[in-house]
Amino acid sequence: MKLYDSPFAPNPRRVRIFLAEKGLQIPTETVELGKMQHRTDEFRALNPREQTPVLVLDDGSALSESVAICRFIEELHPEPSLFGASPRERAFTEMWNRRMELGLLMTVQAVFRHLHPAMAQLEDQCAAWGEANKPRLLKELAGLDAELTNRPYVAGDQFTIADITALCAVDFMRPTRIPLPEELVHLKRWKDEVSARPSASA
Repeated sequence: MKLYDSPFAPNPRRVRIFLAEKGLQIPTETVELGKMQHRTDEFRALNPREQTPVLVLDDGSALSESVAICRFIEELHPEPSLFGASPRERAFTEMWNRRMELGLLMTVQAVFRHLHPAMAQLEDQCAAWGEANKPRLLKELAGLDAELTNRPYVAGDQFTIADITALCAVDFMRPTRIPLPEELVHLKRWKDEVSARPSASA
């Protein structure tokens, strides 16, 4: 297998952290988004949506979408479980991962994509949409802080893919120039703890 990766984008990082938590290494090839390598004919043959990551399987088929790649890895290497070990755990992990992905990560990405000058060559930017997502982002963060008053991790008592998605989203706030609000003490506690895991540097 080979993983097509982009070093600074949050979605490929989700897969790298997932692999690190599993103790796995897969040969990688870097796709430089700033150099438009994701828009070459060669890469489009792997993923017509022009997005990373992409995992090319041993049979030559190309699997894209971060969660699909992580699910495939989980099926091959079920321990340690990062999607939940029981039907209940899997269901709640799925719920929280989708909330972190659709509510938090996509909101951070909207701010970055539509307001950061470096994205002007990659996106049809709409500054009004970027600004509109700033208060939505703060609301998502406050909601997550409230949830973390009652449990150590996003989906429950165990570290899961929901934590990986949330960490990548919160860390991606740096280039948006939106600081993590100081009053969100439970979120900060969680961030400090998951950032200390060796996988966070992947």
